Amino acid sequence: MSRITRRQLLVFFGAGVGAAAFSPVLENKLFGAGSNAAQAAEALSFTPVRLPHPLPIYQQLPSYLPAGSEKGQVLQPSTDARLTKYTVYDDVIVPPEYERYVIVGWGDRVFPNPDDYFGYNCDYTGFVPINGTKVRGKENDIGNGIHYDGIAVKDGYLWVNHEYVSYPISLLAPETPEDLAGFSESFPYLGINISEKNRTLLGEFLYNMGGSIVRIRQGDDRRYSVVKDPKNRRIHTLSGLGINSDRTDAYKEVTSWGEKSYQKGDLNYLIGTGTAAKDVFEAINTDGLGSKIIGTGHNCSGGTTPWGTIVSAEENFQASEAFFVGVTEAVLPNGTQTEYTEGTTGAEFGMVGEKYGWMVEIDPADPKWRSRKHTALGRFRHENITMVAESGKKLVAYMGDDRRGGHTYKFVSAGKVKSPEDKKNSELFETGTLYTARYNPDGTGEWLPLEIGASTNPISPSTLGSVEIQALGEATRDALLPLPRRNGIAAQTKDGGKYNITTENEATALKDYQGKKLSDFYTSQGAVLVDAFLAANLIGGTPTARPEDLEINPRNSREVFIAYTDGAPGSDGYPDSRIFVVSKYSKDVNAGQPSGELFKITENSSDNTGLTFRWERLAKGGEAGAEPGDGFANVDNLAFDSQNNVWGVTDMSTGSHNGFGEGAAAKPLNIDHTVVGAVVEGASSDLNIQTSDLIGVFGNNWLFYIPLDGENAGQIVPFAYGPPRCEMTGPTFVSDTLIICVQHPGENVPFNPPQSLNRDIEMLNLDGTLFTQNRTVPRGSNWPSNLAGDLYGPPRPSVIGIRRKGGKGDRFV
Repeated sequence: MSRITRRQLLVFFGAGVGAAAFSPVLENKLFGAGSNAAQAAEALSFTPVRLPHPLPIYQQLPSYLPAGSEKGQVLQPSTDARLTKYTVYDDVIVPPEYERYVIVGWGDRVFPNPDDYFGYNCDYTGFVPINGTKVRGKENDIGNGIHYDGIAVKDGYLWVNHEYVSYPISLLAPETPEDLAGFSESFPYLGINISEKNRTLLGEFLYNMGGSIVRIRQGDDRRYSVVKDPKNRRIHTLSGLGINSDRTDAYKEVTSWGEKSYQKGDLNYLIGTGTAAKDVFEAINTDGLGSKIIGTGHNCSGGTTPWGTIVSAEENFQASEAFFVGVTEAVLPNGTQTEYTEGTTGAEFGMVGEKYGWMVEIDPADPKWRSRKHTALGRFRHENITMVAESGKKLVAYMGDDRRGGHTYKFVSAGKVKSPEDKKNSELFETGTLYTARYNPDGTGEWLPLEIGASTNPISPSTLGSVEIQALGEATRDALLPLPRRNGIAAQTKDGGKYNITTENEATALKDYQGKKLSDFYTSQGAVLVDAFLAANLIGGTPTARPEDLEINPRNSREVFIAYTDGAPGSDGYPDSRIFVVSKYSKDVNAGQPSGELFKITENSSDNTGLTFRWERLAKGGEAGAEPGDGFANVDNLAFDSQNNVWGVTDMSTGSHNGFGEGAAAKPLNIDHTVVGAVVEGASSDLNIQTSDLIGVFGNNWLFYIPLDGENAGQIVPFAYGPPRCEMTGPTFVSDTLIICVQHPGENVPFNPPQSLNRDIEMLNLDGTLFTQNRTVPRGSNWPSNLAGDLYGPPRPSVIGIRRKGGKGDRFV
């Protein structure tokens, strides 16, 4: 078991000395025992939701075990936290003191054009009040923008990201399991019937991504709902398609994807700013549109600025034969795409790859302000952004590249902030320096500038994989490190894309990449920014474990929390095993699992602009009985309420939820705690075991709460869990309400007819020994159609509100 005390956790989050001293200091499980149950329950003010797996909190506090939608029973605390039977329900389960309701969902027609509808797979949410910054006090400014917990804000614009499309929207959605053929899909419920992969279907997929802006208002029942407003609008992946008519190539005629009003290309294009816009979009101009850009897509998380705009992150824009909704990621030395990838949406609509994968700024309150992609922030698979904007200082932003082996970045503006609420601060994103983090094993680190004159010094695969090699004799995927492919380098014969250096070829290939300059690989600074991921590898940035979320500590702006979601290597890269847990290193059933970690960077400079930092790690991912492991996996979005309590959500892969695979068969996965490594090849495909399958013990994705003050300080408290196969995303506090998205419920499994699954799951008790739980779970989801009485209806990704029943205050907890 881990030996991290709650005192250590409170210090990690920067809680006051008083809070740390008030908490019990025990050498027990992280967030473990030590407080009086009655006092803690009173201080907590709600009953934690009971999850399938054991947690120390259940030994100390009563918990709410669901028995269906809005019903359940309270279990008293017990030293035995095991449940030998557990049933998962198709709903958002919240504490009995709270209620949940749908604010807006996929397919809702809430826009001035009655043909327009709310997009699919909602993710990040950002809120901008109607009366803007006047309602916000300085004490409510936090690094990721703004929160309004504890402030009576009743009216404003809600921005919602739409990340991607997946079954059941259509049987033709990317990576739909083959055995779903013949099952129901969701499009027909909107009157959309497309039975072949054609321009209309591809266009509709792109329309369902991007973002939505809706005005929401709190009613007399203290629930938020969408109200009519001429500024309600969609900004999607084909916004501005009409500008194709200005082209001189074959795409000149590609200006629509159907006959409906919203399917005919408009002129609501975006623009590019910064160095790559000048060096690549304009100077080379492969599509003939210069700095004009068709749409924004693949929008994952983001941030809200102090000046009232949204910065939305374009993440998985890369296209392949299987994942055909996207564009070409690989670029040439000049920063332009290598070619259109055949069969993809990029090739269908003439969307050049270099114009996607950026941070996009939108002003929800001003439709006339043209949305823009800030190229100074780099092109990679952006997850989110958090920023420090203080008067008289440079604007500093932190970002993560959410891929296996992706990097952690910092941007420092050239100019300074005059007032954090001045909308001219947007211009600060146009000029500055982008850095990538290099972590040293001794807890120090440096920020390396991604500048054309920077020296190349990639970390060798044998160094990256050294810890796994020492434990297991080899590194997963040979500790691959992708670098830019160049003619004449490492015996390559063409330019563009990537070349993988591994433990197998590093002796002969790596030397060709060392001791040079980025200018030996790229023709301009703009090209470096377009290929930021490979350039960061090239100069020696640390490949990391999928940096999903970064947040400025509201107690200390020099501290940045980073949720590294998953340490397992993949085809994109290999996290540095000296820094991250990348696989299971031992056959011991309670050995640590590579299920993500929480880091904190502390800048050595007072204004966050310096080149050195310190870092700390709490390796919390994994079952609470693992060593180390603290009872949750794949932490993703983090948020702080007005009391600076920590909130977080998990992002466990759909294909492993509750130990069942995807598709109609929903085949049980082999959950074996003696597995070693990241992937173990068995005698047949039936015996293949992935370490990541261990997350099946946790059930559905869920929302947790860590109070930093009071009797419960330092405890991890389960607050809610979502419907089957969903992810809970984008938590935003507004007045007494938590606004959060339920993304992809029922993904890649049938929703009609509903069917229950049952299996035994091997899992860890808190003492590190094994026990078996019998679990019953819906194969798919009908949420939230089932809440309206349609028990066979399609699942709809939706934005929900959660608030205390009968609450009259303006604080969430």
